Amino acid sequence: MWIMVAGPYTSGGAEAATRAARLAELNRAALAVFRMGHVPVIGVNMALPVIAAAEGDAFEDVMMPLSLALAERCDAVLRIGGASAGADAELARFAAAGKPVFRSLAEVPPAATPLRPPAPPSPRG
Repeated sequence: MWIMVAGPYTSGGAEAATRAARLAELNRAALAVFRMGHVPVIGVNMALPVIAAAEGDAFEDVMMPLSLALAERCDAVLRIGGASAGADAELARFAAAGKPVFRSLAEVPPAATPLRPPAPPSPRG
């Protein structure tokens, strides 16, 4: 499955250090999802480079629209962390579509077919 990892990033007007810690938490959860054989995605990770490229105050114009568009294309969501209006909006999309909503890593099932690196090319001879 493609599983969105959703949680707080800027909730409460977080300072830069808090945002960095929250992003690290999202990324750690994504790694755990990957190790279960799924494709993890994080809306913040998709939006931040686009916001940076805008070289201005594009945060409000980019963050949630991109994150919600990404949510539409995922199979499930893993909601982590504390209060977050943005993460709750993402979760609401999944719930409305009848897609799985996981509230802990323990709820995420292992993938039926885990991700594997491509096989090396066969020797020619």
